[in-house]
Amino acid sequence: MELTRRRQPADAVLGCVLAVCLCAACGAERLCTVPPGPVTVPENNTADVELVRIVSGAEVALRLTVNPEDLFYLKGNALMVKKGLDFESLHSVALTVWVQCSKGGSRSVNESVEVLVENENDNPPNFAQSHYVLEVNELTPVNSSVGLIEASDVDSEPLYYRLEPATDKYFRLENINTPKIIVKSILDYDVVQKISLVLHVQDTLDGSASDRPFFTSVATITVQVRDVDNRPPWFQPCLRTSSGIAKLCVSTGYRGKVNLTEKEDGPLVLEPGPVFAKDGDKNRSEQIIYRILRGNEGNIFQIDEETGNISMAKAADIVGPIILTVLASQVTNRDQFSVTQVTFDVMKKSRNPPRFEKERYEGFIYSNSVPESMILRDRTTNRPFRVRARDEDFAAGANPDLKYEVQYSSYVNVTSDGFVVLKRVVKTESFALQLRAVDATTGEFGTAALSVQVIPAVATPSPSSVGFRPGDMALLGLVMAALLVLCLIVIGFLVSRLWKGNAGVDKICDCLGPCLKSARSGHRDSLQYTNDGFQTEGDPSRGGGGRRLTNGPPGRGAFPQARGRVLPMERRGRQCSSCGVHTNHVAKGSPSPRRLGGDGGEEYAKRVALNRQRRKEGQKTVWFKESEDSSDIEVEIIPDTVSPVEEETEEELGMEAVVRDPAAPLREPEEVRSAEERDHGNAGSGKEKGGQEEEG
Repeated sequence: MELTRRRQPADAVLGCVLAVCLCAACGAERLCTVPPGPVTVPENNTADVELVRIVSGAEVALRLTVNPEDLFYLKGNALMVKKGLDFESLHSVALTVWVQCSKGGSRSVNESVEVLVENENDNPPNFAQSHYVLEVNELTPVNSSVGLIEASDVDSEPLYYRLEPATDKYFRLENINTPKIIVKSILDYDVVQKISLVLHVQDTLDGSASDRPFFTSVATITVQVRDVDNRPPWFQPCLRTSSGIAKLCVSTGYRGKVNLTEKEDGPLVLEPGPVFAKDGDKNRSEQIIYRILRGNEGNIFQIDEETGNISMAKAADIVGPIILTVLASQVTNRDQFSVTQVTFDVMKKSRNPPRFEKERYEGFIYSNSVPESMILRDRTTNRPFRVRARDEDFAAGANPDLKYEVQYSSYVNVTSDGFVVLKRVVKTESFALQLRAVDATTGEFGTAALSVQVIPAVATPSPSSVGFRPGDMALLGLVMAALLVLCLIVIGFLVSRLWKGNAGVDKICDCLGPCLKSARSGHRDSLQYTNDGFQTEGDPSRGGGGRRLTNGPPGRGAFPQARGRVLPMERRGRQCSSCGVHTNHVAKGSPSPRRLGGDGGEEYAKRVALNRQRRKEGQKTVWFKESEDSSDIEVEIIPDTVSPVEEETEEELGMEAVVRDPAAPLREPEEVRSAEERDHGNAGSGKEKGGQEEEG
């Protein structure tokens, strides 16, 4: 392009000179002419292509006087291209070809033909190198530029870039036409140390959607992340954690033991290990120094600045923990430091380590034993095997800080009580292991060997089958149900007997009256009797005449035990309005015999007086009152022992009141006879009163 621009002024001057010459010879005869204007031809055209045809007269000879880069030739009157033109290889994109026209006897004429070569997209874009390596520090700020990687294209077309993978979380391109690589997110050397990218370039934005040819090129990029000094020393071991983009490693400290009034030589043994710190930056190894900050007031301990090993400068003279604060810092950058604690337990020296009762033990296990089965102590019994260790520093040898461990075997575990338990199925005929008894306080231990023999299997229940079977539980439930039913039957029988034979229950039922909800099927306070002694005397069916008492001494059985009365039919169906129980009570507000006037009141008074007299004599008085229907007879049995409250109740309620008849106490034979004589003497008056009642 630059060559073409330099030659354009020269061509213009040449054109002016030619124009002047033509004007001078305008009167002369024109031997040939060429088409006006430049001739345009695309690059990479096929050879032997006609560019222009020159018009000439007869016997006019044509020849090329100026042929740039020998690219053209004449074929008759046609100007031809000798070979394909390459736009990028030409010195100028505008080529001028001079043709001389001559004829005998005439002056020669020179004609020019301007040829313009068009550029075509025939070259791909190219990177300066196929692989690039970039370096970037970790923690580089976001949107910072890492590098610029450009491609070139001789066709001078605009180029379009893209980064692969497009979803890379660390880098991006500034834009599609500028291949500047920008930091997208914070880089952490502990997370990523190297990132590989692929940069694509093409000379067409969307070549697949265009009919024009397009070209692409690629370059690989490796980004190396550099570790910077951004973390302090970390004591080991430590627990890694993070707070935002900051990474931390927290140490739990160290612990050791020393004996009272005893100085140990050399570095002290610590748990979980010696004091050690390393640079928190993964790829850096800065030198670390150590120092005790506080806790060493007695100058008992000292620390090696380079290694961190702690040793004793003198013996400890106080029992108890000593807590040291230890500092670890970088030599080159003292601002990068960290601290931890080292605790020493000062204790009295142990004189005796734990010892097993035996140095060698032998145990047995069945070949079909499942995990969680215990090792047995002999072949014949199922007694579990147990080991014990003694510590003579304690009374009776029982050290509470003693624990047991298993070494050199994966078949068994040992419990804190010394029982050895199977951990997995045994597939060998025997196995051996070592038991350790460790004092957790002092760290002293004792060992013993255990050899376990695998014996033939026997029908021993597995842990899953220990306990009651479903059939056993069903049988047990059936037995319990039968016992429960039997108990209910016995309880029902006893309650029934108590209900029937307890006079107190009847009294309670009689007193509660309409508010008692009884579950009994019948009411024992309303019993019906047929009094044969007061039937017609001439009736031969009476049997036994009209005597109520025998000559013999009356016993308890001489009086009816089921104390009750015969109620009229209309009163027998009365029902309590409050609880629905059939009763023979007189409701409140009903007229009592005391309120009756006339003959009724006098008759009532006579009966009450006679009733009191006979009670004193221990007799039972039975009153009969007949209604219009002679079949309805009310019988009331009045007991011979009634409290004053019951007498008042009887006086108030009259003939309709219900009084329970408890069994009368036994009397002497003489008292019974006198009662019979008085009864016979009053028989006549009783009959007369009975007749009056019938008339009434």
